Formats: sequence, C-alpha cells, structure tokens
Amino acid sequence: MTQQQSPYQILTLNQISSVGLKRFPEAAYEIGNDIKKPDAILVRSQNMLDMEIPASVKAIGRAGAGVNNIPVDKMSARGTPVFNAPGANANAVNELVIASMLMASRNLVPAVRFVAGIEGEDKALHELVEKEKKHYAGVELPERSIGIIGLGAIGSLVANTATKLGMSVLGYDPDLTVDAAWRLPSTVKRMHSIEELVRQSEFISLHVPLNDKTRKLIDAKRVAAMRNATVLLNFAREGLIDEDAVLEGLNSKKIKWYLCDFPTKKLKGHARVVAFPHLGASTEEAEENCARMVVDQVRDFLENGNIRNAVNLPDVAMPREAPHRVGIVNANVPNMLGQISTTMAQAKLNIHNMMNKSKGDLAYTLVDVDSTISAAVVKKLASIEGVLSVRAIPLPQDR
Repeated sequence: MTQQQSPYQILTLNQISSVGLKRFPEAAYEIGNDIKKPDAILVRSQNMLDMEIPASVKAIGRAGAGVNNIPVDKMSARGTPVFNAPGANANAVNELVIASMLMASRNLVPAVRFVAGIEGEDKALHELVEKEKKHYAGVELPERSIGIIGLGAIGSLVANTATKLGMSVLGYDPDLTVDAAWRLPSTVKRMHSIEELVRQSEFISLHVPLNDKTRKLIDAKRVAAMRNATVLLNFAREGLIDEDAVLEGLNSKKIKWYLCDFPTKKLKGHARVVAFPHLGASTEEAEENCARMVVDQVRDFLENGNIRNAVNLPDVAMPREAPHRVGIVNANVPNMLGQISTTMAQAKLNIHNMMNKSKGDLAYTLVDVDSTISAAVVKKLASIEGVLSVRAIPLPQDR
C-alpha cells in the first residue's frame, strides 16, 4: 500500500448473514453494530425513516428487495445510493406463494383447524373425520387460471412454476423489461389492464413494489370485477390492498381466500384470511443470497464507485483504466458534464475515461484520470450547482 488508511467502517442494523459479511476483506473492513462514523450501513427490516444517518455514510445496502424502511428521498438529496437485492429472495417467495395456493385450493387451513378441535378416542375421531371431510373438499390446480400482477424476478418465477403445474397463466406488467420477458414462459397470456386480469383469474398474485401508483391497487372496484370465489395472494406489500375492500370481498364471498405475509388487526381474525409473519424471505438460502448480493454491491461502490441495483441511481459500472477515479452524483440537468469536464481540465487532469447515466431526477458520472485528484478539485466539483456528492476513489491497494 502506498498510503495506509483506516478500514472502511460498516454499520449493521440487523443480523446480516455471515456468508455475506465474509465477502468484505477482513484487513480492509471493520464491521459492527455500534460503528459511530460508518462508510456504509447494511440493514434488513429495521426502520431507518426517523434515524439520524451520519454524514459519513456513502451508501446504504438493504439485504432484501423492499426499501420502504429506508429514507430513500433523503439519501437521494445527499447523493447517497441505496442498494437492494432484487431477485435474491425470489425463490423463497415463490415457494411460499405456491404453498399458499395449495393451502387455499385444498382448504387445508380449515381442515387442520377441524382436526385440531376433535376430542375423544380414535374410533369416534375416525367416524367424525369420515363424516365431515366432505366439507373440506378442494380443487386441483391444473387448468385453473392465475393472474400475476408484476412480472419481475418473483412474478416470473411464480409464472414458471404455475405453468409447470398445468395452470393457465395471465400476466400484467406495464413496465415489463426485456430481461423479464425472456424469463417468462411463452404460454403466459399478457393482459392489457388489471381489470381484464381480475375478471379472468381464479387466483390473483401480487408482485409489484409499493409506491404512490400501486397503493391500494386492489380496491373496491377491482374486487367487484373479480370472479366469485377468487383466491387473492399478496406476498409483496401490505399497502397494495384496500383492507376495507378486501374485507367486503371476503364477506360477500367474492374473495374465497386472502393469503398474505402481512398480518393486520382488521383482517387477521377473519376465518378465510391466512396471514404469515413476514416469512417470504425467511429461509437460510434467501438470507445468504441477499447478504452476498448487497455486500458485493456496497463493496464495489466503496472501492470502485460502480453502481449496480441502486433504487435511486442508475447502473454505472466502468472497468478501471487509470489509477485515479472520481464519482459524482448530480441533478439530471443540462451542461453538468460540460462543467465537470471544464473543472477537471482547469486542474490539468487528463480524462482517461468517463461514463455518465441518469435515472429520473439524478445522474451519476464516473471519471478516470491519470493523476491524483486533490481535495481542492473535489471541493471545486462539489461547488458546481446541482452536484450532490463527489468522491475521489483511490485504487483499493492504495488505501
């Protein structure tokens, strides 16, 4: 090392899988739950919305998909990327969705409740079972229709599994990416609206993020459009449904079962609601996958300035072609690149390579130069109107 510097400081707010944390080189990283001036924070479910986040934080990594527990807007205003792990827990959620469909189609929950309530000796028990089992007869999944709203990593897996089970799969996703489309079975029938999907589906599974556009996605109007005895599955986010509308649907038998991962006071006591204690990603494999993925992303950002899977910034990954690099987050407005280039030229820095991409209101620029980027240059770049953060990024071996 040409210059000895202290290790990167990583604050963990929840228990993060050791399989992931071991991917931080021990000599270059200090990890703990009481770090005072962290370079990055790793979190699972802890609520950070009211947390005083130190100015030292350069990145936040969510070991999971949803980021509703992180103040993303506040971090965006600082120019701080918020990483997540999309798809890392996809199989775990997929298995829970399929298990829930089977529970609903075969009426397993009331059947188990019935058996648990039987008293007496075996002879009386067997007689009662034979007499009452007809009340718990179900249906098989082949040729049944499932409508999937959201065809990302999880929705695509559910579509594939349902197809293999012989189901007719209907899908709706106005933001379907090319990569997601490649993952889908060719037999998936794409719907043009949610209304069209709910009218034709016997099972409906939600797999979209929660935002202003999707909040109360399943409302009274869409419940009314459902087929009678629809099974509704929500293993994405609690706020995607209007609870009053779903409750009315259950009471009117429009919805036969509501199965979800988010218990609420209003719904959890209903006889035809099955609510799990947020088990979607609660497998050993999913926790390890999420930790590995988010650790690699945070490490690559800290060491190289590369961004992959940040919810608030574009993907920008540029191979190192020069020993000195600077990463700049700025408002996505005209002439930013010109001002950045001019500032570096005035400092007699030769730009070896540059990459710039934007995402919404923000843009991110990586610049490789042939000589040292001084603190004075960093300060001058930071003073450009619209620049939110600037970071000189030495080669890892130079720390």
